Amino acid sequence: MPSRRRLRAAPSRRDFLAASAATAAVSTGYFIAPEVRGQDTNSVNEEIRFACVGVGGKGQSDSADAGRSGKVVAVADVDTNQLKRAEQAFEGTKTYSDFRKMLEEMRKEYDAVTVSTPDHTHVMAAVTAMNLGKACFCQKPLTKSIAEARLMGEIARSQKVATQMGNQGTASNSLRQTAAFIKGGNLGRVKELHVWTNRPVWPQGGGRPAEAPVPENLNWDVWLGPAQVRPYGAGYHPFAWRGFWDFGTGALGDMACHTFNMPFMALNLRDPSSVQALSSGHNKETYPKWSIIDFEFPKLGDREAVKVKWYDGGKLPDQALFAGYKGEGDEAFKTASSGILVVGEKDTLYAPGDYCENGFKLKSGAEPVEVTYTKSPGHFEEWVAAIKGGPQAVSNFPDYSGPLTETILLGNLAVWAADGAEVAGKKIEWDPVKLVAKNAPEVEHVIRPVARDGWKVMRSGGV
Repeated sequence: MPSRRRLRAAPSRRDFLAASAATAAVSTGYFIAPEVRGQDTNSVNEEIRFACVGVGGKGQSDSADAGRSGKVVAVADVDTNQLKRAEQAFEGTKTYSDFRKMLEEMRKEYDAVTVSTPDHTHVMAAVTAMNLGKACFCQKPLTKSIAEARLMGEIARSQKVATQMGNQGTASNSLRQTAAFIKGGNLGRVKELHVWTNRPVWPQGGGRPAEAPVPENLNWDVWLGPAQVRPYGAGYHPFAWRGFWDFGTGALGDMACHTFNMPFMALNLRDPSSVQALSSGHNKETYPKWSIIDFEFPKLGDREAVKVKWYDGGKLPDQALFAGYKGEGDEAFKTASSGILVVGEKDTLYAPGDYCENGFKLKSGAEPVEVTYTKSPGHFEEWVAAIKGGPQAVSNFPDYSGPLTETILLGNLAVWAADGAEVAGKKIEWDPVKLVAKNAPEVEHVIRPVARDGWKVMRSGGV
């Protein structure tokens, strides 16, 4: 193919942190990513060639989006049943059980990569692709650990590739409108937020499943990826891995990239100074059945200090906070199984659901004023446009989804420390520049997990 163009470099992480308070958000109500040059395409009419890592579960819809946006030339999945399905869905595609082999062998045959695997293998697949100069779409949460999220953003910036995380609500008009309303000062100074989810919907709070024979269709060694070797057991693949510390990020990691997204967009909720959790207790094998996490955010630019409380596992905010929202016949605004409550000096905003999909109401009963925000052509479409030379997708790694993931996963440091049943854990004091828990060296392995041989990630040159 003809020679290809590269994306223009954005500011360094140091420059970004220094300027984020003043420049990260604009009057449209959400973060504007830097304009980028074309990735590996010469015109908007050239077909993009995709390689897809993980094509089951969410990977099925992600690879389908890729197929609608270009040509899927290769797929990798640890499950041969999924590979057989992909062969039927994408004519002529090559299949692999080990994505490392696919990314290397096919490196000249694809332009962009989708990553839709369990959380613990995101970083290996995404970094390998970006080090090869490929555009990258990665499911949420961006990574399993905070240090991995920082690394992903740094590599995306240095390699000048188009990136996006799969938190689709970022492209929602309702979410952007709600964020713009808050950012416009219509609630006055925001003092506190309450964010809750109905997750987990998988087992947590227990131990490992009993050892069982590895199914013939599963490449268990590649599924384990960077995690330490353990016997296979029924319950890991294809979904319940989310509840294990070695593989997933629990209820917080699963849903906060959605439910925490709107307030993050509205208030630039990055770099908390401390986190503390209360939980049902856990044995450090699986996440607890429920947790309540307190985040403290210091003043940042024009945004005053604010506190955020997260609830999962069926826990909800004090019901007194919802007075005035429970109108007869208005089912969407009765206390929902997930949602956001934003308490300001002038008014309180309640948005039920994970994506503000039901709109919002004000405690005062006032009709919301109109706000200006930029509509999206669609979440995956933003990334495709970036590959073809347009602006970076809003949820790109360096400027948005990386910092969002860092903020969210910081809560899991507090959850790790809150291993006693209904006893508040240590209040973790956080250094966002050095990525260090200043008073809790015991959570270092959660910040920077150690990968087993063959799965260590490098900054350049692949794996």
